[in-house]
Amino acid sequence: MEINILLVDDSAFMRQILKEKIAEIDGLNVIATARNSQEAFQKIKQFNPDLITLDIEMPGMNGLETLKVIKASCDIPVMMMSSLSGKEITIEALEAGAIDFIEKPADIRNQGESFKKQIEFVMKQFFNRTQEMTAPRINDEGSIPAKSRPNAVRALVIGASTGGPRALLQVMKNLPEGINVPIFIVQHMPKGFTASFAQRMDAVSPVKVIEAYDGMPVEGGKAYVAPGDYHMTVKNRRIQLSQADKIHGVRPAVDHLFSSAAESYGNRLIGVVLTGMGKDGTEGLKKIKTNGGYTFAQDKESSLVFGMPGNAIQNKVIDEVVNLEELTDALNQVLGGRK
Repeated sequence: MEINILLVDDSAFMRQILKEKIAEIDGLNVIATARNSQEAFQKIKQFNPDLITLDIEMPGMNGLETLKVIKASCDIPVMMMSSLSGKEITIEALEAGAIDFIEKPADIRNQGESFKKQIEFVMKQFFNRTQEMTAPRINDEGSIPAKSRPNAVRALVIGASTGGPRALLQVMKNLPEGINVPIFIVQHMPKGFTASFAQRMDAVSPVKVIEAYDGMPVEGGKAYVAPGDYHMTVKNRRIQLSQADKIHGVRPAVDHLFSSAAESYGNRLIGVVLTGMGKDGTEGLKKIKTNGGYTFAQDKESSLVFGMPGNAIQNKVIDEVVNLEELTDALNQVLGGRK
């Protein structure tokens, strides 16, 4: 099966580079290109692509505005093309329904190979999304709590990937005020974008949300976001960052955070895995369970991609499978605070 792609970018050079790089990836086919939003709308009707890559910064109608028009008229998945200068709009685009984004290098001529690897990694994950979404099946054992929810929680850890920004914003927005436990978050996202994402969550959340730094002391009532390109762990009530090797092809990795938190907080830890491709988080959730903690997974119906939660469910490391609304209610119950 081939995925037919419409490339939208105002730069003729970038359109050509993208076509060349994607042409080298099995299973992907550039069916058409467009230089602005108006051409994009015409090509969507003409070619009905399986996937759209959309430049963030374009003259006239920018990528975010174009995305909103596309999402209002069809269900074609949209992947943003972004540079650091457009990071705030990129976060808004993810919130508005873009499935993911590909980071444009500052010097495409000298970073062509790494750019190709990034395209291949993101596109191949997307290509495999159907298999990941349908392979795991939730049985009764996996969807019914095996034990009571805890009532003396000391920390919450959350991991997410594709579709995560939108899900995390919903979760954080609906937390009750007055929470006195720390929240640790790993969202698969490149360096330079996590600070903007933390600021976006902070703007809507009743708790303070900040991008973590190495050695940062942990305080209750704050949420700490792992910075892009750094693994985040917690030990002795301090944040530790490292650039150890990637696992599952990503850095930061959910497994590193979850495993360290399991050792620090034991049976008073809540672990949550949200929408995302791949299997990151399963090993960390296993350690949380082994140490007596309690675990949630986002359900298939509310996940953009069911890979990460589905894999965790399949490996029987989840206490409850919930949709986002149910998750919010559950976290309100176990974390306390004031509504």
